[in-house]
Amino acid sequence: MPNIKASVKSIKQDAKRRARNVLAKNNIKKASKKVLEAIANNNVTEAKSLLALADKAIDKAVSSSTIHRNAAARKKSKLAKKVNALGA
Repeated sequence: MPNIKASVKSIKQDAKRRARNVLAKNNIKKASKKVLEAIANNNVTEAKSLLALADKAIDKAVSSSTIHRNAAARKKSKLAKKVNALGA
C-alpha cells in the first residue's frame, strides 16, 4: 500500500474503473451468448430481439470507453451476420 495520498486515491479509482469495465464486458458476453443460443435453437424472432439488446450492451461499453469502437463494430457485425444467415 502506498504512503502518498495521490497514489492511494489512484488505486481506489483504478479499482472502481476495473469493476465498471468488467461489468460492461460481462454484459456483452451474456448478451452475445443469449443471441448465439437463440441462433442454435433456430429461433429467428428471439434472435433478432436479443441482437438489439446485445447491440445496446456493446454501445454502452463503447460510450464508457471500455472497448474500442472498431472492436464493437466487429462484434456487432459478427452477431448480425449470424442472425441474418439464420433468417435467409
